[in-house]
Amino acid sequence: MRAPGRLPGRACLRPSLLVLALVLALLPLAMPNNYVADIAVRIALAAIAAIGLNLLMGFAGQISIGHAAFVAIGAYGSGIVSVRLGWPPLAAIAGAALGAALVAWLIAKPILRLKGHSLTMATLGLGVIVNIVLINEVDWTGGPDGMPVPPLTVGSFAFAKVMHWYALAAVLLWLSVLLSLNLYESPAGRALRGLNGSEVAARVMGVDVARFKVRAFVVSAVFAAVSGSLTAHYLGFISPSLAAFTHSVELATMVVLGGMASTFGAVLGAALLTALPQVLGGLHGYEMVFFGLVLMLTMMFLPKGLVPSIALRMRRKA
Repeated sequence: MRAPGRLPGRACLRPSLLVLALVLALLPLAMPNNYVADIAVRIALAAIAAIGLNLLMGFAGQISIGHAAFVAIGAYGSGIVSVRLGWPPLAAIAGAALGAALVAWLIAKPILRLKGHSLTMATLGLGVIVNIVLINEVDWTGGPDGMPVPPLTVGSFAFAKVMHWYALAAVLLWLSVLLSLNLYESPAGRALRGLNGSEVAARVMGVDVARFKVRAFVVSAVFAAVSGSLTAHYLGFISPSLAAFTHSVELATMVVLGGMASTFGAVLGAALLTALPQVLGGLHGYEMVFFGLVLMLTMMFLPKGLVPSIALRMRRKA
């Protein structure tokens, strides 16, 4: 999906990617304790899922409010095969990602034939189905009580400390941003943006609309599944709330708040919506009210999202 003639390492020379790498490398120096480091890890893992969802919503223009289903599939897939079947964690994560890709591919064609509110409701139904399955399949998932997940190990090395996890999450976040930016500039990315603007116009220009929709859906599902698998091994415990409607809304809000079709916007949205509830501890139990308020204010005053709106104003002043 890379543009023809583009050198493999050329995207790494983008100033924004170099700045991101520098920020991620220096951020530990500003972390006063493990609590802050824990929030940073959670932000990075959430941002990976948000970047994937942005490929679907921001690039391809397909609205999904059931994407937490794939986060849960990744988390439970990795947890089940590592606990019940004895797979090593890395193999479990890869297997869960492939499983999520297969599920996404199987349901993408019928779901993505829908448009507008019908598509939104169909993705909501997907999340509800996965949530119910996780609650009822007690023997495999632990039911409403959830299930423990073993720590992540690579050979004899175990990711036992929060800074180990920060290093891993930071590298994976940087790679996710790199892949997203490369896709944005590639012919496939231009095709996705074309069908986002007008499916009819994209079809006239020779774009296989159905195929590109399915690809975007599958790739976004893999991002979400990897995020879910890593979250499961990091936390050491998972529950059906991973597939809850509130989690899907949170992911969609991250994309809309940061800016549709903006990779760095997805990262910023994930950072804000992951960190603020930790800072504003008094809002416990009112997360959905908070997300709704943030979404309303963003649409009213920054309809393009934070990053695109700020960038536009800076260009106007320049």
